[in-house]
Amino acid sequence: MIDSLYDGFAFALRWDNLLYCLVGCVWGTVVGVLPGLGPLAGLTLLLPATYYIEPGSAVIMLAGIFYGAMYGGSISSVLLKIPGEAASVITCIDGHEMARQGRAGPALVICAVGSFVGGTLSVIGLGLFAPMIARMMLDVGPAAEFLLMLLALVMMSAVGTESRLKTLIMILVGLLISTIGMDQITAHMRFTFGSVALGDGLSFVAVALGLFGVSEILLNLENTTQMKVFKPTLRSLIPVRSDMRQAAMPILRGSGIGFVLGAIPGISHVISTFLSYSVEKKLSKNPSEFGRGAVAGVAGPETANNATTGSSMIPLMVLGIPAIPATAILLSALMIHGVQPGPELISKHPEVFWGLIASMYVGNLILLVLNIPLVGIFINLLRTPYIYLAPSVLVICIIGIYAVNASSFDLMVMVVFGLLGYVFRKASFDVAPLLLAVVLGDRIEVSLRRALIIADGNWLGLFNGSAAQVILLLFALLFTVQWALWRRQRTPR
Repeated sequence: MIDSLYDGFAFALRWDNLLYCLVGCVWGTVVGVLPGLGPLAGLTLLLPATYYIEPGSAVIMLAGIFYGAMYGGSISSVLLKIPGEAASVITCIDGHEMARQGRAGPALVICAVGSFVGGTLSVIGLGLFAPMIARMMLDVGPAAEFLLMLLALVMMSAVGTESRLKTLIMILVGLLISTIGMDQITAHMRFTFGSVALGDGLSFVAVALGLFGVSEILLNLENTTQMKVFKPTLRSLIPVRSDMRQAAMPILRGSGIGFVLGAIPGISHVISTFLSYSVEKKLSKNPSEFGRGAVAGVAGPETANNATTGSSMIPLMVLGIPAIPATAILLSALMIHGVQPGPELISKHPEVFWGLIASMYVGNLILLVLNIPLVGIFINLLRTPYIYLAPSVLVICIIGIYAVNASSFDLMVMVVFGLLGYVFRKASFDVAPLLLAVVLGDRIEVSLRRALIIADGNWLGLFNGSAAQVILLLFALLFTVQWALWRRQRTPR
């Protein structure tokens, strides 16, 4: 393996491949920052540019876009509370609160460091354990996927920033919204009311930008006269020692959570970030800080996000299964170049596999070196008076929405959910659980129905298999912890 990795670095450090990696990282960061684009759009736009270069170089550039977009999404989340892509939703909660407290610089630096550590550790795991983990992941069927996504919703309801009843209401509303569109099993239309535009369901990007972006603008416009313009100093851009101490363990835990979940086909970055946030809040000595600018609430999820990026290459490269939509573009690029992902990829095309691993080491370092010096430039957004910043942000949101599907209907969805988000937040409802339920709703339904079809309608079939039983143990552990906390709160002192 050491010899193969040496050859991979020799390939990745060629001047042309370094250039491709740099282009991918820069472009990925840009599309990650712009609301509505994200890694899928970034990969699609540059895929034609790879047709005339060798396969290993093409994968290096496209992978750079992939993990570059994952970091870029945190920038707009921290500064503007607008998620650049789906996995950055959770960063909005505490990252933007840190920015409102004048600590946007430390938040962005922690995001960069966490992304670097998580991405690097996941790449090490990719090189060491890829074949073994791929064989283990074959045991994860529809039943285990259903239970895992249900666990994510349960954990979100247990650690929501508002009351549990309000969090549960938001999750149920999100699940109802996810049923709109074509039934993925029977292909029947549901709740479309004859509208062709609703056939594919509601655009996640439009819903996310409405709930977070538009509602945030409406809330802030209520008191523009009271909003102060931040004028950060150089010292305020640098995290203090206590910040890094608080971030250290969440970064390590986020790396492990992201690596494990990224290797499971069908499980996206969204679950790993929400799960990491839930774990950090459970382990925190001061859980009341979460939602009010907790360092661990930024460090853990952002690290898990980028750790998932590395391990999501395992099912793609070793099994030929795209774990998430973005890796489906990488699969297409490999097949266009005549490279068939699967068990024989490492032996038939070692320069592609080991070159990718080496380039991800290099790419994570490029992102760290590239983005930490730019923190001061990004912070200048906060110097802009909000009366000028709000319309600019709204225009960017509109462009981002329209660039995805060129659909005016998505703009209407963004406006409607912006108004709904405004009403929910005025009533002290947390909209993050709603968005998580929208993302997972159709996957939960499809996984449940497929599992029941395989089990001939026997509900006990959901609990067969080692993966499902491990998740059931996690359920039992979660409920035990919750019961113990409830008893401790009710015990008179």
